[in-house]
Amino acid sequence: MIRKIDDLDANALKFWPERIAEIERNSSIIPRLIETQDKFISLLNIADIEPFAWKKVLTNSKQLSANLFLKHLMVLSDIGGERLMRFKTELPKVFENTTMDFVWNGANYSYKFQTLSGKKTWNNTHLKVDGIGLSTREPLTPVIEDITILILFGGSAIANNIPNDIEEKCNIGTLIGHKKELDSFVRQRYIWVSRITGGATANSLGNLAQKYVVDFLQKRLPKWNFSKKQIDKISQNKRTLLSYDIVAKSPKGNFCAIEVSFQVTTNSTIERKAGQAQSRQKQLSKYGHKIAYIIDGAGNFERSSALKTICQFSDCTVTFKDSELEKLKKFLLSLDN
Repeated sequence: MIRKIDDLDANALKFWPERIAEIERNSSIIPRLIETQDKFISLLNIADIEPFAWKKVLTNSKQLSANLFLKHLMVLSDIGGERLMRFKTELPKVFENTTMDFVWNGANYSYKFQTLSGKKTWNNTHLKVDGIGLSTREPLTPVIEDITILILFGGSAIANNIPNDIEEKCNIGTLIGHKKELDSFVRQRYIWVSRITGGATANSLGNLAQKYVVDFLQKRLPKWNFSKKQIDKISQNKRTLLSYDIVAKSPKGNFCAIEVSFQVTTNSTIERKAGQAQSRQKQLSKYGHKIAYIIDGAGNFERSSALKTICQFSDCTVTFKDSELEKLKKFLLSLDN
């Protein structure tokens, strides 16, 4: 059934949903951390008198807010929000009276956690270290101080049954006062992190839109396979298989190619997909396969001619709304009936 453009328009989001925009904001955090790595290194180099000296230096810093300082530590130690929430549950059983004894520069110190026994969770939102949170400048709060101390010195704690992640990853405090070693560690770590995240930040919103669709469908169709981008025998020439944004394979071996386009500002992507639509549907139907399109974004709806062509040569056309993606799920289920 050919979907009418007016029907799609009435059920479209038009602008990026907050859930996608927030993930994209998180992926853009790394460049900001790299920009402020010199200030981060400098702060820890200055704060070398005793293990709590960083607090005074941070409070007087114009360039580093407390939440940005903590985000540096979380990324450098590879301690994220999920681990912190787990620590919040485990550590009251490890540290008697919520006090951590630890060794720094050959001397013993103690720190009493202020929020370890509280009800609030140690998650990214509460710590203001997610995409939205880092857009604000947060002062040094008790929970930020607790987690900073844990990441800096947790690996040197004197206690039994300390989680392995803390022993292995929470040792950045040992580099305070060792300028050359700290500088080398931070810069090499960010080179590594940048290589890993580089692909995610390029064309990130488009990639995230596809990932959201796959996650949405996989959760509701757990027996389906969404891991491939190509379908056997469907080629653009005799040597190269055609690639699609998403390929859905049913438990019975039926295939549906899925193309995703979400353009808030108008561009030629939708025209390209429209130009391919007829031939792609013809090739797929020859082998009994289907093709579906997920079209949304204000820019796409300015290209009514391209949208009309896509709807004409699509077996199922939906927008990015969850209720629309449910329609796609039902269409996929019909392939095995």
